[in-house]
Amino acid sequence: MAPGLARPALALAVAAGLLSFGVYFFTGPTAQLQLHLLPSLELCFQTIWAAIMPAAKTKSGFRQIQSFETDYAPCKITQYVSERSGMQVVVADRKGPKVNGYFALATEIFDDSGAPHTLEHLVFMGSKSFQYKGLLDKLASRAYSSTNAWTATDHTAYTIDTAGWDGFAQILPLYLEHILLPTITDDAVTTEVWHIDGEGNDAGVVYSEMQAVQFQSSEIMDLKARRILYPENVGFRYETGGMTEALRVLTPERIRQFHKDMYQPRNLVLVIVGETNHEDLLKILDEFEESIKDAIPPLDSPFKRPWIDSAQPEPLKETVITTAEFPEEDESVGEILVGFFGPDCMNITDISAVSIVLTYLCGSSVSILENIMVEKEELASSVSYWCDLRPHSVIWLQPTGVATEKLEFVEKRLFELLKEVVSKPLDMNYMRECILREKRRVKFYAEISESYYATNIINDYLFGKRDGSSLNDMKSLDEYDALEKWTDDTWREFIRFWFADAKHVSVLGKPSLALADKMKAEEKARVETRKKELGEDGIKKLGERLESAKSHNDAPIPPAVLDQWSVPSTDSIHFIESDTARSGHARAIGLGTGPAQKLIDQAPEGKLPVFVQFEDVPSNFVHITAHIGTTQVPVELKPLTTMFTDNFFNTPIKRDGEIVGFEQVVMELERDTVSYSLSARGLGDAGSMVLSISVEPDKYKAAIEWLRVLAFDAVYDPQRIKAAISKAIADIPENKRDGRGMSNEIDAAIHLDHSSLPVARRTLVKAVYLKRLKKVLEKEPEKVLGWFDDLRKSLFTFENMRFLVTANVASLPDPVSSWDVLSSSLTAKDEMVPISKTSSMLSEEGKNPGSVGAIIVPMTSLESSFTVSTSPGLLSYSDPRLPSIMVAIAYLETVEGPLWNAVRGAGYAYGVFFSRSVDSGTLTYRVYRSPDASKAIIASRDCIRKIANSEVEVDKHLLEGAISGIVTMFAEEQSTMPSAAQQNFVQSVIRDLPTDWNRDILKRVRNVTVDEIKKIMTEMILPCFEPGKSNVVITCAKLMVEGLETAFKGMGYKVQTRELSHFHDDYGFKTGYDDEDEEESEEEEEGEYEDGDSEGDSEED
Repeated sequence: MAPGLARPALALAVAAGLLSFGVYFFTGPTAQLQLHLLPSLELCFQTIWAAIMPAAKTKSGFRQIQSFETDYAPCKITQYVSERSGMQVVVADRKGPKVNGYFALATEIFDDSGAPHTLEHLVFMGSKSFQYKGLLDKLASRAYSSTNAWTATDHTAYTIDTAGWDGFAQILPLYLEHILLPTITDDAVTTEVWHIDGEGNDAGVVYSEMQAVQFQSSEIMDLKARRILYPENVGFRYETGGMTEALRVLTPERIRQFHKDMYQPRNLVLVIVGETNHEDLLKILDEFEESIKDAIPPLDSPFKRPWIDSAQPEPLKETVITTAEFPEEDESVGEILVGFFGPDCMNITDISAVSIVLTYLCGSSVSILENIMVEKEELASSVSYWCDLRPHSVIWLQPTGVATEKLEFVEKRLFELLKEVVSKPLDMNYMRECILREKRRVKFYAEISESYYATNIINDYLFGKRDGSSLNDMKSLDEYDALEKWTDDTWREFIRFWFADAKHVSVLGKPSLALADKMKAEEKARVETRKKELGEDGIKKLGERLESAKSHNDAPIPPAVLDQWSVPSTDSIHFIESDTARSGHARAIGLGTGPAQKLIDQAPEGKLPVFVQFEDVPSNFVHITAHIGTTQVPVELKPLTTMFTDNFFNTPIKRDGEIVGFEQVVMELERDTVSYSLSARGLGDAGSMVLSISVEPDKYKAAIEWLRVLAFDAVYDPQRIKAAISKAIADIPENKRDGRGMSNEIDAAIHLDHSSLPVARRTLVKAVYLKRLKKVLEKEPEKVLGWFDDLRKSLFTFENMRFLVTANVASLPDPVSSWDVLSSSLTAKDEMVPISKTSSMLSEEGKNPGSVGAIIVPMTSLESSFTVSTSPGLLSYSDPRLPSIMVAIAYLETVEGPLWNAVRGAGYAYGVFFSRSVDSGTLTYRVYRSPDASKAIIASRDCIRKIANSEVEVDKHLLEGAISGIVTMFAEEQSTMPSAAQQNFVQSVIRDLPTDWNRDILKRVRNVTVDEIKKIMTEMILPCFEPGKSNVVITCAKLMVEGLETAFKGMGYKVQTRELSHFHDDYGFKTGYDDEDEEESEEEEEGEYEDGDSEGDSEED
């Protein structure tokens, strides 16, 4: 109780006396007390009334269980429970522009029907009070929000991602009603779950989704392992997403019954992460519960808590080693999945110990399993690990990239090494470093990621104690202090019990081309048989049934319904503000105007004018990011950057004239840092590399020293490079199975210059380049080491590196002069190397797309198709058309908007989306997972054309949602302190934009007219679908080739059909040896489709 309310009886007595001097009455539905007092007593009464006023409010039906501050991150966790319905609410208050909501239900089922997964989709089809498909999403988009959902084995979660509290508050009761009281109509089940279309083929959103994943290696192996780990009376045994054969017989009644059983308020937790108005929240929830009180079961009715009141699995009686084949053309590389039962997930100490053991065993290149199996013996490309948290958790180890003929040997070797670990003393120094690093990483992710809180809170709700005692474990990280006291014997016994001596399941995943051919033949035969059984009339009737269902589902929402909700104010969106300061050559951009710049100016100067931009934020960590250009790198060395980045942190160094082994380097690096990485992801530009290190403030100087050591003191070792090459080669087959990734790679090869970094780093380059590199390394290692040194020298120069420091600047010791450690390795230059814009990297075709046409690439691994269409885009952020194209694309892509309904709603693709890149100067349109990409593209084109030609009016409510979506996009870019700081760096340093650019563009976006939207659709968006003005890359199942060739020719495109090997590129790298390795076997098949090359008409139909 607050201090002002310590004596409520006395306060009420005094107030009663005062009331005799005034006139009082109650008005309004909330019974607010209004008083007219004598002036001399008014001030006194107001003071006392303020103290007792909370007692006069209607008591909330939600009781606060607990509230506490976490002592490792700035967050306050408050837990409530409804005494009427049993629903729980847990709020994690933290600063930032985003409010993230998670509605999680414990969902348990004992079959593969997929009922849990179907509800993830059906909930969005309408609710008891608002029986309109898409209403929830349309309102969410207007309220600066987006919705999503996922189905896990043990729960189903619905999410809302909102900019600001006001938008979240507006959508909250509507979302709750959709979850607890959905319509679940037969028509919705028909379109969303499974149906037979007018051509006799299986379709449906859920069915298509599961069809695409059911025969993936990971899915096949996981399901086989779970069938062995769990008996039939344990829900973890089953595929909650639904097996396709079960989805074909799933009935609406079964789905409704599952909803009735599981979707009850007492089985629901609402998790909110972000700045929350608690008073408003409880008021909304009380009003909502009042509105549904007659539709929910009473708390005293029978209910079995999923997973807790159910049967638990017995310990494994014996170890099982089995084989699982998966369909794949490349039979050279398989993988292994090993599962052990682990401790109760609510035993926070034991579960934390499991996490630390996994780090100790597999967490880095110095960890035992990684170091021996991957680095030294080259038996796998990686050893992945994770833990499914449950009452009987499951610990998984997964060696990947294993030569198929060595699967049995590698599985045995894994357990030999585990037994070796416990047979002798552990490296307790490294174990302690693993504990401390794990603790640092928890603090780190608690600060930068909202999912840290959501994941832990949901897990506690599923398996913890409902009185809040287990949730209270989130208050501190005391378990790590306890683990620091464990002895060598304690750790070895723990590893022996849960790993080395534990009964387990090992699944050896073997690729099989024969299985792939067999499955396709069987599926084709099954569909053909059914078509014969149905006959033309039967198929026609099913098609008519489908169209009827679509018609009912797509009934328009009356504007008056949408108008009941106004667009919320943006006042509750609190963007993270970082204070910019600059030193060295960065000062040329301009100086900051806040306290941070004063701190930097007052700090001791450095020896070198290193380009450093500081972003001052209230963080417990220091994030150092180096932007490194690649324009100075010789073109022939750019493919080598893949190995350079992989090897960067795993190489020996020279210190005081002595060589320090890479294991020692990695251990010291992990001791000093929270995270580190080197990647080619770029920062607003595609031609750069990004080096990042995050540390605690007292390690600021150490982090800069690590930058210097890794860049300049590395000693390139042939054995280390060979291990990196072997790992990368082993991963190539899996990467080449990815239809989406391959379509993007081919698109880049066509539209970006050969000298650009993204083109040089493609998998289809590595497939040739790395085999030859490995051969040269074996025969002429000094030549390869020289190439690595040349690459290093071209990257790490004074004029080529720009640094961003995100931190509480006041906590930094010597923020500027700490960079003096670089002076021994760098020579100052007067000018920085200009940052090259992505648009400058375009090929001639990229500058003027259209002459290539449509390229079809068949892939054995695919069951569907993916496309990338490319046309010219804007080239400048100052282009006056930028706001128009932003709004037009946002309008087209709005959930339940034009493209959603024209493509996804019609079943033509799982998703479609534009990518408007001012940096690249192109506009791209992607079709994701389509049964026929040509239909998706035609539907998209026709939809946009009708809007541009005024055949279809622009919907006012969708337009409001589109503009709100742009606001949400900006909030997402600045959702955490590091991301907000990085966005400032990108805008000021990379893009040379003013500090108020975001604010200005949002104002201009709000002023875009309908005529401007139609004009930009005609000028810039429709050309993305026009032959001669765009190119299209299609990756697809081999059975689709003929139909897609015909369709794209019919659209007017020149059509070419090519194998993946056609896009291999060796960058002129020839070994010169007699036994030169020729690319891949599929190259021999390239001629198969040569006759398919053709040209269509130059104009569109």
